[in-house]
Amino acid sequence: MQPRFLVGFSASLILAGCQTSDSRPIVVDQVQPVEQVSGTTARLQAIGVVDSSVVWVSGTRGTYARTLDGGNRWTVGQVPEADSLEFRDLHAVSDQVAYLLSAGSGDRSRIYKTTDGGTTWKLQFRNTEPKAFFDCLAFWDAEHVMVMSDAVDGVFPVLTTEDGGATWNPIPATRLPPALPGEGAFAASGTCVVTVGHQTALIATGASGLSARVLRTEDRGATWSVAETPVVHDTTLAGLTSVAMLDRLQGVAVGGNLAKPDAPLDAVAFTEDGGLTWELGGRVPFPGTIFAAIPVPDSRGLIVAVGPKGSAYTQDLGRTWVAIDTLNYWSAGFAGLSAGWAVGPGGRITKLGFTPANR
Repeated sequence: MQPRFLVGFSASLILAGCQTSDSRPIVVDQVQPVEQVSGTTARLQAIGVVDSSVVWVSGTRGTYARTLDGGNRWTVGQVPEADSLEFRDLHAVSDQVAYLLSAGSGDRSRIYKTTDGGTTWKLQFRNTEPKAFFDCLAFWDAEHVMVMSDAVDGVFPVLTTEDGGATWNPIPATRLPPALPGEGAFAASGTCVVTVGHQTALIATGASGLSARVLRTEDRGATWSVAETPVVHDTTLAGLTSVAMLDRLQGVAVGGNLAKPDAPLDAVAFTEDGGLTWELGGRVPFPGTIFAAIPVPDSRGLIVAVGPKGSAYTQDLGRTWVAIDTLNYWSAGFAGLSAGWAVGPGGRITKLGFTPANR
């Protein structure tokens, strides 16, 4: 599917099985959301976190923004001659280097790169296949990247680069798993593709009405395996939107049905074998589709989920969830427990901080 449907509090959290050096569990006793002033009214859909100070966000109208001080001040810009594009994924390397992926049909799918903090942008890739619709990109390292599109004629166009995007090479169709009729990804949050380690990548799919699947490679696309998940997939507006891995083995995949924004949904699956098999997780405390699931670095197992109806976190690989708020979010990113950001419509940026009780 060409995904045009882009798509306080106090809690006690014991991270199961995660011990500090003195064998005490990490306890998080507060979640602190703070609204920040972004300086734009564009819908923000993607985020790239470098560290607790440097963060990039992007969205509609060719918009991007950058902060160098943790969000106290955001500087907004627009990529030249790209005001009609929607930057639905980005990867931030540093305060100076970042990549933007615009999602759209045909040549509206593009990749731009800046090496000077957004002063100038270089067009690295412009799609030439009219039927393609690129959704997400993910980096193994600064040079090795994967980007994928909705299926075209039964095959997922997947490209890789080994030189930081100077050249992009398609993975031969014979190496890729066949796509189901209409199958694609939802370019809601820039998290439908994730990399693990130096070789592994996982792609979350949906939109076929037949299955919600995870495509997995352990050799940068040379070979693939496919696993079905129990996430709702009953229509062409349903399936997976995002995949998040805590480590080589543990992760969650989330999604929903965009046609049922007010319904509680079976929208979470979890894996403990690296994505080879998936089990149904618990329902999040907000209705409708989950647009993104994001691991929190150095939290020993914390994952945050966001969607148009709210946000929540899990301590146990998606089996149970705790509500954060009910605001409209499209994506999120974290530098650590005390520094995270969720973004959404109207230029929304909310900083999220988890306060450990015994750290």
